[in-house]
Amino acid sequence: MAESITTTEFSSEMQQAYINYSMSVIMARAVPDIRDGLKPVQRRVLFAMNELGLNADKPHRKSARIVGDAMGKYHPHGDSSIYDALVVMSQDFKKGMALVDGHGNFGSIEGDGAAAMRYTEARLKKFTQEVYLADLDKDVVDFKPNFDETEEEPEVLPVRVPNFLVNGSEGIAVGMTTSVPTHNLGEVIDGVKLLIDNPAATTEDLMAVIQGPDFPTGGIVINKSDLKEIYESGRGRIKVRGKAEIQRGTRRTDKDQIVITEIPYTMVGANISKFLSDVAALVENKKLPDILDISNQSSKEGIRIVLELRKGADAERILQALYKKTKLEDTFGVNMLAIAGGKPETLSLKRVLEEHVQFQMEVNTRKYRTLLKKETARKEIQEGLIRAVDIIDLIIEIIRGSKTLKTAKNCLITGETQGITFRHKTSEQQARKLCFTEAQATAILELRLSKLIGLEILALEKEHGETVKKIARYEKLLGSRRAMLDAIKGDLDHIKKEYGLPRKTQILDAQSAVYEEEPEKEVPAVFLMNRFGYVKTMEESLFQKNEESVMAEHKLALPCMSTGKICLFTGQGNLHQIKVQDIPSGKPKDKGVPIENISNFNGENESGLLFTTSEAMSGRKLLFATKRGLVKIVDASEFETIKKTIASTKLGEGDELVSVEFLEKSELILVSQDKTYLRFAAEEIPEMKKASAGVRGMKLAEGDAVCQIIQADPGESVKIKLGSRRYGLDKLKKRDARPEKIIK
Repeated sequence: MAESITTTEFSSEMQQAYINYSMSVIMARAVPDIRDGLKPVQRRVLFAMNELGLNADKPHRKSARIVGDAMGKYHPHGDSSIYDALVVMSQDFKKGMALVDGHGNFGSIEGDGAAAMRYTEARLKKFTQEVYLADLDKDVVDFKPNFDETEEEPEVLPVRVPNFLVNGSEGIAVGMTTSVPTHNLGEVIDGVKLLIDNPAATTEDLMAVIQGPDFPTGGIVINKSDLKEIYESGRGRIKVRGKAEIQRGTRRTDKDQIVITEIPYTMVGANISKFLSDVAALVENKKLPDILDISNQSSKEGIRIVLELRKGADAERILQALYKKTKLEDTFGVNMLAIAGGKPETLSLKRVLEEHVQFQMEVNTRKYRTLLKKETARKEIQEGLIRAVDIIDLIIEIIRGSKTLKTAKNCLITGETQGITFRHKTSEQQARKLCFTEAQATAILELRLSKLIGLEILALEKEHGETVKKIARYEKLLGSRRAMLDAIKGDLDHIKKEYGLPRKTQILDAQSAVYEEEPEKEVPAVFLMNRFGYVKTMEESLFQKNEESVMAEHKLALPCMSTGKICLFTGQGNLHQIKVQDIPSGKPKDKGVPIENISNFNGENESGLLFTTSEAMSGRKLLFATKRGLVKIVDASEFETIKKTIASTKLGEGDELVSVEFLEKSELILVSQDKTYLRFAAEEIPEMKKASAGVRGMKLAEGDAVCQIIQADPGESVKIKLGSRRYGLDKLKKRDARPEKIIK
């Protein structure tokens, strides 16, 4: 085969390939079709279960079998994504109407995962059979070849309710997402009926029956006034709040409790445990010290989270704090994106219902055409059999006188008598008048003699009468749009009566949580660190009482304020800050926590040079010196930041800080590893920014490095020992020139 080389622009080829990939993800994976509200994987799982005959009245079948069939026949992707879809469709705490009846561990509302597919079993819900999969055999939707063209699968399922609203949808595609809340089945059905009766209905009219989202977890939607704009645009944010009640103690010794019985939909899963840990953190950080205990008493009966309060606590204020600072009040982002008309589109509430009505008209038209064709064929046969009963003796004579079945059949259709032996001449004359259709002739020849009993003949005539009525009904439905819409409404009424449930989520306009934190009391404390890097704080008075024993166990004791920060400068040029309130408070025998657990400081790779406090740094200047002889002075205000870690200086490759200290004296002495000393006035060092490297304070011989910096006052004698002699550093001559080289 000859090669064909196409020259093309690389960028345009990549652009087209990315567009193709994006559309594939959008259309074939992440975004539901507005007609049935299902993603491809959900549709294929349900269809595979239907093909396996897993009806509600049949035994459950292993989930692994369902996943295997769906993957092997229709969805050639990972088995985990197929099983995840199966699991979610069985979870009534995630779906407005669960579609799969799961047997075994299918996860919990608290975030527990489902058991492996080899352990669980599933079958279809009766609701799914009747509302999602009924009439597939009546040519109501188009079928298409599967991925390897060995099977046929439906393009969409003939879902009879707006599943896009009832069960909602969540999906992330390339450059777009879909996020639709669940709604109440009965309300959505009423909305469809309202639109059928009044196509000009406004969003406000529809919201008279569709109040808003109805989450399976209940809760309260608190921004009712925003829903109209959300449903008109298809986008917005719904504020959801858990339902909690304050239970007052009935006896003197009883404590008040806050009991949470419903949670926001966004808290489903691991967010419940996160809520518990967030409350515990608020208690530990003394934001909500009046909460004495929190317990999760949830069970199969429902959610129950109990917070026990201190006697005399302001329960209402604590509840407002929980709304403000935890997931007990959250937002649900709405983006009603779906595939409509073959392309992704964000739809309004009315447009969603209009698309559903149009889809139902198409499905029902195809359904009744199929039924009409079937009943017409049945009527033809019934009429043939009724005529045949009246002349049954003649037909028996034709059959007995024919040598072949073809001869007898031909006689019944065309009246051709050649090759047939008749007993009477009149019989032959009557036979020539026969003109049954081919279908009638076939049915007559297959007629069993038992059907000639009188009662059977009456039953046949009754059946014919019913068939005629059905044909008349189908023709009326197909000939009148109004009649078809009324039939759709009738189906919806049946579904609502059979499967409708009361609303779970309350819709109202409520004020946002109002909570003002009480200013934290500023009390003196002591920061302690032992030789293993464990830190804690201690009340100042308690430290003073036990100072001797405490200092025997700790290498560092730093006075601080409860509202301040501990500042740690490291040899690697970093400043780590730790809020005092984040450090656990303890008693003398308490161990504390590793400093790495509450800060970014890594004791294995960093050397701590200066521990100080934000209060001690206020209004002061810091002196920096590196082993390569660079020095600088930085105003402490440079380090005022909310970040936990910042760079305190700029270091060259291979350089590191050897000293960070407060500038307290007017003269400085640099000391090198080779015992070289240089004394000069501190005013010779310029004040610089934290991002600068500094100026060269001392020229070093090759291989030498600064190891220390000493501060001294003019005339102050600083003694050093070299060998057997002692020298006074006050005898060193001061350098006349200022440091000339600035390293930026």
